[in-house]
Amino acid sequence: MFKRLLIAIILLVVVGGGIVGFNLFRSKMIAQFFATMKPAPVVVSVSEAKPGPWTPGLEAIGTATAAQGADLSVEAAGIVREILFKAGDTVEKGQLLVQIDDRQERADLAAAQAALELAETTLKRARELRERGVSATSALDSAEAEAVSARSTVTKLQAALETKQLTAPFAGTVGIPKIEVGQYVTPGTVFATLQDRTKMRVDFSLTEQDASLATPGLPVTVTSEVGDVTLSGTVSGLDPKIDPNSRLVTIRAEVPDAEGKLTPGQFLRLRVSLPEEQDIIALPQTVVSSTLYGDSVFVVRSEKAEDGTETLIAKQVFVKLGRRAADLIEVREGLVAGDKVVNAGQNRLSSGAAVTLEGAPAPAPAAN
Repeated sequence: MFKRLLIAIILLVVVGGGIVGFNLFRSKMIAQFFATMKPAPVVVSVSEAKPGPWTPGLEAIGTATAAQGADLSVEAAGIVREILFKAGDTVEKGQLLVQIDDRQERADLAAAQAALELAETTLKRARELRERGVSATSALDSAEAEAVSARSTVTKLQAALETKQLTAPFAGTVGIPKIEVGQYVTPGTVFATLQDRTKMRVDFSLTEQDASLATPGLPVTVTSEVGDVTLSGTVSGLDPKIDPNSRLVTIRAEVPDAEGKLTPGQFLRLRVSLPEEQDIIALPQTVVSSTLYGDSVFVVRSEKAEDGTETLIAKQVFVKLGRRAADLIEVREGLVAGDKVVNAGQNRLSSGAAVTLEGAPAPAPAAN
Protein backbone atom coordinates (compact mmCIF):
# COMPACT_ATOMS: atom_id res chain seq x y z
CA MET A 1 0.00 0.00 0.00
CA PHE A 2 2.78 2.41 0.97
CA LYS A 3 4.68 1.52 -2.21
CA ARG A 4 1.72 2.43 -4.40
CA LEU A 5 1.28 5.75 -2.61
CA LEU A 6 4.95 6.61 -3.11
CA ILE A 7 4.74 5.78 -6.81
CA ALA A 8 1.65 7.99 -7.18
CA ILE A 9 3.38 10.88 -5.44
CA ILE A 10 6.45 10.54 -7.66
CA LEU A 11 4.31 10.47 -10.80
CA LEU A 12 2.39 13.51 -9.61
CA VAL A 13 5.62 15.43 -9.00
CA VAL A 14 6.99 14.46 -12.41
CA VAL A 15 3.79 15.50 -14.21
CA GLY A 16 3.47 18.79 -12.22
CA GLY A 17 7.13 19.59 -12.80
CA GLY A 18 6.76 18.94 -16.51
CA ILE A 19 3.77 21.27 -16.77
CA VAL A 20 5.56 24.04 -14.86
CA GLY A 21 8.71 23.58 -16.91
CA PHE A 22 6.76 23.70 -20.16
CA ASN A 23 5.02 26.92 -19.13
CA LEU A 24 8.30 28.55 -18.17
CA PHE A 25 9.87 27.46 -21.46
CA ARG A 26 6.90 28.76 -23.43
CA SER A 27 6.97 32.15 -21.65
CA LYS A 28 10.70 32.46 -22.28
CA MET A 29 10.34 31.68 -25.97
CA ILE A 30 7.43 34.14 -26.38
CA ALA A 31 9.42 36.91 -24.65
CA GLN A 32 12.45 36.12 -26.80
CA PHE A 33 10.28 36.22 -29.95
CA PHE A 34 8.84 39.65 -29.17
CA ALA A 35 12.23 40.96 -28.05
CA THR A 36 13.85 40.05 -31.33
CA MET A 37 10.84 40.83 -33.56
CA LYS A 38 11.23 44.01 -35.59
CA PRO A 39 8.00 46.00 -36.00
CA ALA A 40 7.00 46.96 -39.52
CA PRO A 41 8.25 50.42 -40.55
CA VAL A 42 5.72 53.24 -40.20
CA VAL A 43 4.88 55.07 -43.43
CA VAL A 44 5.34 58.85 -43.02
CA SER A 45 5.62 61.92 -45.21
CA VAL A 46 8.22 64.60 -44.58
CA SER A 47 8.96 68.27 -45.18
CA GLU A 48 12.52 69.43 -45.71
CA ALA A 49 13.74 72.20 -43.43
CA LYS A 50 14.91 74.90 -45.84
CA PRO A 51 16.02 78.42 -44.88
CA GLY A 52 14.05 80.93 -46.91
CA PRO A 53 12.35 84.31 -46.90
CA TRP A 54 10.01 85.08 -44.04
CA THR A 55 7.53 87.94 -43.83
CA PRO A 56 6.82 88.53 -40.14
CA GLY A 57 3.59 90.18 -39.16
CA LEU A 58 1.54 91.55 -36.30
CA GLU A 59 -1.89 90.02 -35.77
CA ALA A 60 -4.75 92.07 -34.33
CA ILE A 61 -8.49 92.57 -34.44
CA GLY A 62 -10.07 95.86 -35.44
CA THR A 63 -13.24 97.75 -36.20
CA ALA A 64 -14.09 99.29 -39.57
CA THR A 65 -15.20 102.90 -39.81
CA ALA A 66 -15.88 105.09 -42.82
CA ALA A 67 -13.25 107.66 -43.75
CA GLN A 68 -16.19 110.07 -43.96
CA GLY A 69 -19.23 109.27 -41.91
CA ALA A 70 -21.75 111.31 -39.94
CA ASP A 71 -25.17 111.22 -38.36
CA LEU A 72 -27.08 113.97 -40.16
CA SER A 73 -29.25 116.18 -37.98
CA VAL A 74 -31.79 118.96 -38.39
CA GLU A 75 -30.58 122.56 -38.07
CA ALA A 76 -33.91 124.35 -37.64
CA ALA A 77 -37.28 123.44 -36.15
CA GLY A 78 -40.25 122.83 -38.38
CA ILE A 79 -42.58 120.32 -40.01
CA VAL A 80 -41.07 117.81 -42.47
CA ARG A 81 -42.57 118.43 -45.90
CA GLU A 82 -40.55 116.03 -48.09
CA ILE A 83 -38.09 113.15 -47.61
CA LEU A 84 -36.16 112.81 -50.85
CA PHE A 85 -34.14 109.65 -50.18
CA LYS A 86 -34.57 105.97 -49.38
CA ALA A 87 -32.46 103.68 -47.27
CA GLY A 88 -29.32 102.58 -49.11
CA ASP A 89 -29.41 105.32 -51.74
CA THR A 90 -26.11 106.61 -53.06
CA VAL A 91 -26.18 110.40 -52.89
CA GLU A 92 -23.89 113.13 -54.18
CA LYS A 93 -22.45 116.03 -52.25
CA GLY A 94 -25.01 118.86 -51.99
CA GLN A 95 -27.98 116.66 -52.95
CA LEU A 96 -31.24 117.68 -51.21
CA LEU A 97 -32.34 115.01 -48.73
CA VAL A 98 -35.06 116.57 -46.58
CA GLN A 99 -37.23 119.64 -47.07
CA ILE A 100 -38.72 121.30 -44.00
CA ASP A 101 -41.68 123.64 -44.36
CA ASP A 102 -40.22 127.05 -45.30
CA ARG A 103 -43.24 129.05 -46.42
CA GLN A 104 -42.86 131.66 -43.71
CA GLU A 105 -39.15 132.11 -44.41
CA ARG A 106 -39.84 132.51 -48.15
CA ALA A 107 -42.48 135.15 -47.46
CA ASP A 108 -40.12 137.02 -45.13
CA LEU A 109 -37.36 136.78 -47.73
CA ALA A 110 -39.66 138.20 -50.45
CA ALA A 111 -40.54 141.15 -48.19
CA ALA A 112 -36.89 141.72 -47.34
CA GLN A 113 -35.91 141.66 -51.02
CA ALA A 114 -38.61 144.23 -51.80
CA ALA A 115 -37.31 146.41 -48.97
CA LEU A 116 -33.79 145.99 -50.35
CA GLU A 117 -34.89 147.14 -53.81
CA LEU A 118 -36.54 150.18 -52.27
CA ALA A 119 -33.43 150.94 -50.22
CA GLU A 120 -31.21 150.60 -53.30
CA THR A 121 -33.48 152.98 -55.26
CA THR A 122 -33.52 155.49 -52.41
CA LEU A 123 -29.73 155.31 -52.15
CA LYS A 124 -29.36 155.90 -55.89
CA ARG A 125 -31.55 158.99 -55.76
CA ALA A 126 -29.77 160.33 -52.68
CA ARG A 127 -26.44 160.04 -54.48
CA GLU A 128 -27.79 161.86 -57.54
CA LEU A 129 -29.19 164.68 -55.38
CA ARG A 130 -25.96 164.91 -53.44
CA GLU A 131 -23.98 165.21 -56.67
CA ARG A 132 -26.26 168.14 -57.71
CA GLY A 133 -25.75 169.74 -54.34
CA VAL A 134 -29.43 169.83 -53.47
CA SER A 135 -29.32 167.22 -50.70
CA ALA A 136 -27.69 167.15 -47.31
CA THR A 137 -24.87 164.72 -46.51
CA SER A 138 -26.91 163.23 -43.68
CA ALA A 139 -29.63 162.16 -46.10
CA LEU A 140 -27.09 160.23 -48.16
CA ASP A 141 -25.63 158.62 -45.04
CA SER A 142 -29.10 157.57 -43.91
CA ALA A 143 -29.89 156.04 -47.32
CA GLU A 144 -26.61 154.09 -47.30
CA ALA A 145 -27.30 152.75 -43.79
CA GLU A 146 -30.79 151.65 -44.79
CA ALA A 147 -29.38 149.84 -47.85
CA VAL A 148 -26.76 148.04 -45.74
CA SER A 149 -29.43 147.00 -43.23
CA ALA A 150 -31.69 145.73 -46.02
CA ARG A 151 -28.86 143.64 -47.51
CA SER A 152 -28.10 142.13 -44.10
CA THR A 153 -31.74 141.23 -43.61
CA VAL A 154 -31.86 139.48 -46.99
CA THR A 155 -28.65 137.57 -46.24
CA LYS A 156 -29.97 136.51 -42.82
CA LEU A 157 -33.26 135.26 -44.24
CA GLN A 158 -31.45 133.39 -47.06
CA ALA A 159 -29.34 131.61 -44.43
CA ALA A 160 -32.46 130.76 -42.43
CA LEU A 161 -34.07 129.42 -45.60
CA GLU A 162 -31.08 127.17 -46.27
CA THR A 163 -31.44 125.57 -42.83
CA LYS A 164 -34.82 124.27 -43.99
CA GLN A 165 -33.16 122.38 -46.83
CA LEU A 166 -31.06 119.48 -45.52
CA THR A 167 -28.41 118.45 -48.04
CA ALA A 168 -25.68 115.80 -48.15
CA PRO A 169 -22.36 117.25 -46.85
CA PHE A 170 -20.42 114.68 -48.88
CA ALA A 171 -21.04 111.82 -51.30
CA GLY A 172 -21.87 108.45 -49.81
CA THR A 173 -24.54 105.92 -48.88
CA VAL A 174 -27.47 107.20 -46.82
CA GLY A 175 -29.17 105.07 -44.20
CA ILE A 176 -32.72 104.47 -43.01
CA PRO A 177 -34.82 107.65 -42.57
CA LYS A 178 -35.49 108.33 -38.88
CA ILE A 179 -38.18 110.96 -39.44
CA GLU A 180 -41.54 110.97 -41.20
CA VAL A 181 -43.36 113.44 -43.48
CA GLY A 182 -45.54 115.71 -41.34
CA GLN A 183 -43.44 115.19 -38.23
CA TYR A 184 -42.41 118.25 -36.23
CA VAL A 185 -38.64 118.19 -35.70
CA THR A 186 -36.41 120.27 -33.48
CA PRO A 187 -32.78 121.33 -33.97
CA GLY A 188 -30.44 118.38 -33.39
CA THR A 189 -32.91 115.69 -34.43
CA VAL A 190 -30.98 112.98 -36.32
CA PHE A 191 -32.74 112.16 -39.59
CA ALA A 192 -30.27 109.64 -41.14
CA THR A 193 -26.69 108.45 -41.23
CA LEU A 194 -24.41 109.06 -44.21
CA GLN A 195 -21.33 106.91 -44.80
CA ASP A 196 -18.73 107.09 -47.55
CA ARG A 197 -17.78 103.41 -47.88
CA THR A 198 -15.30 103.83 -50.74
CA LYS A 199 -12.52 104.66 -48.28
CA MET A 200 -12.53 102.80 -45.00
CA ARG A 201 -10.53 103.08 -41.83
CA VAL A 202 -9.72 100.20 -39.51
CA ASP A 203 -8.83 101.01 -35.91
CA PHE A 204 -6.98 98.35 -33.93
CA SER A 205 -4.74 98.06 -30.86
CA LEU A 206 -1.29 96.59 -30.24
CA THR A 207 0.98 96.27 -27.25
CA GLU A 208 3.59 98.95 -26.67
CA GLN A 209 6.36 96.67 -27.96
CA ASP A 210 4.51 95.67 -31.14
CA ALA A 211 3.22 99.18 -31.78
CA SER A 212 6.78 100.44 -32.16
CA LEU A 213 7.13 98.11 -35.18
CA ALA A 214 3.92 99.21 -36.91
CA THR A 215 5.25 102.34 -38.60
CA PRO A 216 3.07 104.37 -41.00
CA GLY A 217 3.16 103.08 -44.57
CA LEU A 218 3.46 99.36 -43.75
CA PRO A 219 1.07 97.13 -45.72
CA VAL A 220 -2.01 95.81 -43.93
CA THR A 221 -4.34 92.95 -44.82
CA VAL A 222 -7.84 92.88 -43.34
CA THR A 223 -10.18 89.88 -43.41
CA SER A 224 -13.80 89.60 -42.34
CA GLU A 225 -14.77 87.19 -39.58
CA VAL A 226 -16.18 84.62 -42.02
CA GLY A 227 -13.24 85.11 -44.40
CA ASP A 228 -15.29 86.08 -47.44
CA VAL A 229 -13.73 89.55 -47.75
CA THR A 230 -10.01 90.31 -47.89
CA LEU A 231 -8.66 93.79 -48.62
CA SER A 232 -5.29 95.52 -48.48
CA GLY A 233 -4.33 98.89 -47.08
CA THR A 234 -1.59 100.71 -45.21
CA VAL A 235 -0.94 101.92 -41.68
CA SER A 236 -1.80 105.63 -41.59
CA GLY A 237 -1.08 106.67 -38.02
CA LEU A 238 -0.56 105.80 -34.38
CA ASP A 239 -2.12 107.31 -31.28
CA PRO A 240 0.60 109.31 -29.45
CA LYS A 241 -0.36 107.90 -26.05
CA ILE A 242 -0.86 104.50 -24.42
CA ASP A 243 -4.25 103.68 -22.93
CA PRO A 244 -3.61 103.59 -19.15
CA ASN A 245 -6.34 100.97 -18.63
CA SER A 246 -5.54 98.42 -21.34
CA ARG A 247 -1.85 99.38 -21.82
CA LEU A 248 -2.42 99.21 -25.57
CA VAL A 249 -1.73 101.67 -28.39
CA THR A 250 -4.47 102.50 -30.90
CA ILE A 251 -3.42 102.36 -34.55
CA ARG A 252 -5.34 103.30 -37.70
CA ALA A 253 -5.11 101.79 -41.18
CA GLU A 254 -6.53 103.21 -44.40
CA VAL A 255 -8.20 100.57 -46.59
CA PRO A 256 -9.55 101.46 -50.07
CA ASP A 257 -12.90 99.77 -50.69
CA ALA A 258 -14.28 100.98 -54.01
CA GLU A 259 -16.83 98.15 -54.14
CA GLY A 260 -18.16 98.83 -50.64
CA LYS A 261 -17.46 95.34 -49.29
CA LEU A 262 -16.86 96.55 -45.73
CA THR A 263 -19.50 97.99 -43.43
CA PRO A 264 -18.80 100.64 -40.77
CA GLY A 265 -18.69 98.98 -37.37
CA GLN A 266 -17.72 95.60 -38.83
CA PHE A 267 -15.40 93.29 -36.85
CA LEU A 268 -12.22 92.46 -38.80
CA ARG A 269 -9.07 90.40 -38.42
CA LEU A 270 -5.96 92.29 -39.39
CA ARG A 271 -2.32 91.58 -40.14
CA VAL A 272 0.44 94.17 -40.44
CA SER A 273 3.24 92.85 -42.70
CA LEU A 274 6.73 93.72 -41.44
CA PRO A 275 9.85 93.90 -43.65
CA GLU A 276 10.88 90.54 -45.15
CA GLU A 277 13.69 88.55 -43.50
CA GLN A 278 15.98 85.96 -45.11
CA ASP A 279 17.36 82.53 -44.09
CA ILE A 280 14.52 81.64 -41.72
CA ILE A 281 13.47 78.01 -41.21
CA ALA A 282 9.67 77.82 -41.17
CA LEU A 283 7.53 74.69 -41.09
CA PRO A 284 3.80 73.91 -40.97
CA GLN A 285 2.45 74.28 -37.46
CA THR A 286 0.98 70.76 -37.64
CA VAL A 287 4.45 69.14 -37.49
CA VAL A 288 5.04 70.38 -33.93
CA SER A 289 3.96 68.32 -30.92
CA SER A 290 3.59 70.29 -27.68
CA THR A 291 3.78 68.62 -24.27
CA LEU A 292 4.68 69.59 -20.70
CA TYR A 293 8.29 68.82 -21.57
CA GLY A 294 8.40 71.25 -24.49
CA ASP A 295 7.86 71.44 -28.23
CA SER A 296 9.27 68.70 -30.43
CA VAL A 297 9.28 67.33 -33.96
CA PHE A 298 10.21 63.97 -35.47
CA VAL A 299 13.19 64.05 -37.82
CA VAL A 300 13.92 61.16 -40.21
CA ARG A 301 17.58 60.13 -40.19
CA SER A 302 19.50 57.30 -41.77
CA GLU A 303 21.31 54.74 -39.58
CA LYS A 304 23.37 51.68 -40.42
CA ALA A 305 22.23 48.33 -39.07
CA GLU A 306 24.59 45.61 -37.84
CA ASP A 307 24.44 43.91 -41.22
CA GLY A 308 25.46 47.18 -42.96
CA THR A 309 22.07 48.05 -44.44
CA GLU A 310 20.72 51.60 -44.27
CA THR A 311 17.62 52.08 -42.13
CA LEU A 312 15.45 55.17 -41.77
CA ILE A 313 14.79 56.04 -38.14
CA ALA A 314 12.48 58.70 -36.66
CA LYS A 315 14.19 60.72 -33.93
CA GLN A 316 12.29 63.05 -31.59
CA VAL A 317 14.01 66.45 -31.51
CA PHE A 318 13.08 69.26 -29.14
CA VAL A 319 12.95 72.67 -30.80
CA LYS A 320 12.64 76.32 -29.86
CA LEU A 321 9.83 78.04 -31.72
CA GLY A 322 9.40 81.67 -32.71
CA ARG A 323 6.87 83.70 -34.64
CA ARG A 324 3.80 82.43 -36.46
CA ALA A 325 2.36 83.48 -39.80
CA ALA A 326 -0.75 81.88 -41.28
CA ASP A 327 -0.12 78.09 -41.04
CA LEU A 328 3.68 78.38 -40.66
CA ILE A 329 5.82 78.65 -37.54
CA GLU A 330 9.44 79.77 -37.21
CA VAL A 331 11.94 77.24 -35.81
CA ARG A 332 14.79 79.08 -34.10
CA GLU A 333 16.74 76.18 -32.58
CA GLY A 334 16.88 72.40 -32.92
CA LEU A 335 16.91 71.95 -36.69
CA VAL A 336 19.45 72.50 -39.43
CA ALA A 337 18.97 73.01 -43.14
CA GLY A 338 18.22 69.73 -44.89
CA ASP A 339 16.54 67.96 -41.96
CA LYS A 340 13.55 65.90 -43.05
CA VAL A 341 10.72 66.61 -40.61
CA VAL A 342 7.74 64.28 -40.38
CA ASN A 343 4.57 66.16 -41.31
CA ALA A 344 2.08 63.27 -41.31
CA GLY A 345 1.92 60.07 -39.29
CA GLN A 346 3.86 61.37 -36.27
CA ASN A 347 1.09 60.32 -33.89
CA ARG A 348 2.11 56.70 -34.51
CA LEU A 349 5.80 57.28 -33.89
CA SER A 350 8.14 56.90 -30.97
CA SER A 351 11.76 58.01 -30.94
CA GLY A 352 13.88 55.40 -32.70
CA ALA A 353 11.02 53.82 -34.66
CA ALA A 354 11.76 52.56 -38.17
CA VAL A 355 9.98 54.45 -40.91
CA THR A 356 9.59 54.48 -44.65
CA LEU A 357 8.84 57.57 -46.71
CA GLU A 358 5.50 57.87 -48.39
CA GLY A 359 5.85 57.00 -52.06
CA ALA A 360 9.18 55.19 -51.57
CA PRO A 361 9.47 51.61 -52.97
CA ALA A 362 8.77 48.84 -50.49
CA PRO A 363 11.83 46.98 -49.14
CA ALA A 364 12.67 43.66 -50.81
CA PRO A 365 11.55 40.59 -48.87
CA ALA A 366 14.27 38.69 -47.03
CA ALA A 367 15.65 35.60 -48.80
CA ASN A 368 14.67 32.21 -47.36
